[in-house]
Amino acid sequence: MSTWVLLRGLMRESRHWGDFPDYFQHTLGSDKVITLDFPGNGWLYAEASSASVAEMANHCRISLDQLGIPPPYRVIALSLGAMVAVEWSRQHPSEFERLVLINTSLAPLNPFYHRLRPENYFSLLSFLIHGSLRQREKLILRLTSTRQYTQPQIDTLLDQWESYAREYPVTRTNILRQLYAAIAFRASQTAPEVPLLLLAGQQDQLVNVKCSIELAHRWGIPIKLHPTAGHDLPLDDSEWVTRQVKEWASRRIEPREVVSQSSVPEGQF
Repeated sequence: MSTWVLLRGLMRESRHWGDFPDYFQHTLGSDKVITLDFPGNGWLYAEASSASVAEMANHCRISLDQLGIPPPYRVIALSLGAMVAVEWSRQHPSEFERLVLINTSLAPLNPFYHRLRPENYFSLLSFLIHGSLRQREKLILRLTSTRQYTQPQIDTLLDQWESYAREYPVTRTNILRQLYAAIAFRASQTAPEVPLLLLAGQQDQLVNVKCSIELAHRWGIPIKLHPTAGHDLPLDDSEWVTRQVKEWASRRIEPREVVSQSSVPEGQF
């Protein structure tokens, strides 16, 4: 039985995975699925967020050890969580069976104007200074999801997210510490020495999909692109994510293959 570890991104906690962990575990069968929170998020909201990605990676290792769950792990990581997984796998590759990175971006491999779309700078800064919880969650939904909701569905989801934020509030100081960690992180030019898959939404309004495509080419690793999903791929299409991961995880690991230009949709460069 394998252990899958799920890591989310900036300001998000385990509950923001929604129904994905249960659906993923049910579909894969007997595998164990663990969700972790970073300090400053979720039930760890009262702690100071780590100011570096390396510290976040070490937190994951300590947390799993305290839970009595030994490596190796299979990790699915989104956005900032993917940066953490990259650093963790660089330092301790033997602790990984497989690694799935979703909609991530890495300096210096991706330019800053692709890592965070410039049209979002003002709205993100504005919510940090003036925004209410409702406004913040509404902005996050707009930037991270392209899923078609009815108004009642939107209201229900925002009510849920706002209740999470009130129960486990993420302070502005911790948001800034997490942002600093993401901005300061510098990845290696070479891919981690672990079996690796990239997933990305082509309609990501927060991080340009070119970031994932560029990583696939530089590192010579497989990538799967969702034509309509946004940044929060598991929210937009949990079935698609699960299917891609299940098919890839069932394959025998081959020597790292170079991603062909034909595997990337035209017009992405």
